[in-house]
Amino acid sequence: MPRIPCPSSRRLRIFALDPSLGSSLRTYDSRIATVSVPFEELGKGPVGEYLEVVDVDPASNRYYLPVDLNHPYLLAQDGLDPSEGNPGFHQQMVYAVAMRTIAVFEEALGRKALWAPTVPTIHDGRPNEFIRRLRLYPHATRAANAYYSPDRRAILFGYFPSEAEESAATPGGTMVFACLSGDIIAHEMTHALLDGAARGFRESSNPDVLAFHEGFADIVALFQHFGYRDLVLREIAAARGTTGAAGLLSGLARQFGEGASRGGPLRDYVNFPPDLSYATTFDVHDRGALLVKAVYDAFLLIVERRTGDLIRLATGGSGILRPGALHPDLVERLTDETCRAARHVLRMCIRAIDYCPSVDITFGSYLRALITSDLEQVDEDRFAYRMAFLESFRHLGLLPRNLRTVSIETLRWRSPRGSKLRASAQWVQDVVDALHIDWRTSFTRKEIFEKGEERRDVVQKLLKDRISREPDIAAELGLKLKLPKYNDDFSPDESWVERNKDYPNATNFEVSSVRAAQRLRPNSQSREEIVIVLNQRRPMPIDPGRPKAQRFWFRGGVTLIINPRGAGNKAEILYAITRSMLDKERLRRERAFRSNPAGSGLSALYLADPQLSKMEPFAMLHRREEMAHD
Repeated sequence: MPRIPCPSSRRLRIFALDPSLGSSLRTYDSRIATVSVPFEELGKGPVGEYLEVVDVDPASNRYYLPVDLNHPYLLAQDGLDPSEGNPGFHQQMVYAVAMRTIAVFEEALGRKALWAPTVPTIHDGRPNEFIRRLRLYPHATRAANAYYSPDRRAILFGYFPSEAEESAATPGGTMVFACLSGDIIAHEMTHALLDGAARGFRESSNPDVLAFHEGFADIVALFQHFGYRDLVLREIAAARGTTGAAGLLSGLARQFGEGASRGGPLRDYVNFPPDLSYATTFDVHDRGALLVKAVYDAFLLIVERRTGDLIRLATGGSGILRPGALHPDLVERLTDETCRAARHVLRMCIRAIDYCPSVDITFGSYLRALITSDLEQVDEDRFAYRMAFLESFRHLGLLPRNLRTVSIETLRWRSPRGSKLRASAQWVQDVVDALHIDWRTSFTRKEIFEKGEERRDVVQKLLKDRISREPDIAAELGLKLKLPKYNDDFSPDESWVERNKDYPNATNFEVSSVRAAQRLRPNSQSREEIVIVLNQRRPMPIDPGRPKAQRFWFRGGVTLIINPRGAGNKAEILYAITRSMLDKERLRRERAFRSNPAGSGLSALYLADPQLSKMEPFAMLHRREEMAHD
């Protein structure tokens, strides 16, 4: 018998958004979706390469038997029937949506996803440990909450009795399960994936940092809606071709929001509060919602541009649709263009993570990362995606500070070509040669992690030696010279000082990550990049007039985007995205942020009670939102 190849995907049924779609005749046909996830050998749970579903219910003192998705009957019928009352389906649901989210990230970033290592904070000198699987607990707590736990390397989903009116889609007293909301699963998975790709985004150094984490998670969850084609088609038909009026596509966690007495979805990006302003909004979720609104508005502009010719053809050039139902062929074409635009926008948003500063991210710097990464990846912007992002961010006041002019060119990160930091300096080639990256071989996630750790050490030693001989390099990378290593209690590490006393330019920094990415461009050619992240930290007093008073870690660093095969087949730095340790204005802003409880988000809580900093940061974020709506 000839060898039977392994399938590339596994089909599983899920609730498209959440079970509430089944309570209305209009949405009943859209309640269930069948999704394809990457095929892998699964143990009962399911347990795979990336995830382990553990179904323990402490509140009920129960352990639910793990589902076996390899059972031939389940393979033949795309998994279990969607059911609110079957714990086995709950396990299937969290696994399917989580794997779907992982696949989207890996496609956009051009590499396999890794979970954040066990070290809780960057730059503390302890070795990292490979985390193979993230655990998913469908029934972890009886509470209206769900959160990613970096400490447990897990996502914990809650469940609770609805508090809605009897006439609501989720009547009072009926049970609401967070693990049955595709939006909530995708949102929490994004927190975990983003934490693995950018650990520096966990520490709140300005009002945008934690808001970015929340907003970005909402962006991924929101654009997952457009992967359910049947749902999109029905919504576009009902909205008569106007994507912005399709309510089911723009709201998040509808059942959860109704059950928690919100009267609708947790967040709705069409019926958006008009009084939210970037200058005056400091609540983490409201501020993050501004970022999502900017991205969603850009998407709507792109859809309008992509579908304008179809509307003109259907209306004889007038652009005004006649009353009545749209022709099915027109609805099909509008759906195709809308889903394609959503895929492109989501890929842009995720790919930009590699082009962000390593710490102290702002919405403006994220816009620059979006524009720059897309310029590197897509030569011809046929439908003006980049201009749509610029326009929507400008409309909401989210542009970067100190722009001389507002244009695509000025938003692009500065290239080191022509600056003191020579793009093709010999040390850059030395770094690339020392990494020994084999672009043709496929490695396991554990091998990728181990090679990444080895490469961190290689780059650390090479750059330390080079900076000691050429101190100007440090300044161009935004690093401070003669900066010792510090202990967690803010005191200098005496052993490090002793070892480096004979090196006049010695400075401490950490190579946080070395990532190799292979991304597929629209012309089907692969684009290879090396992303190296360097970080420093330094204790600073919140009040400069009281140097012995309360202190914080002032962090800086640089993200280097390197083309290993640049001009003349030599390695060159494409971008050096810095958060300089020498930037006095940035230090002043962070001091002001940390000393102002009214505008500091969770940082005020952490500063007021240091014990809170040891609690679950993402659980605190979501608990804060719950209290805000009580």
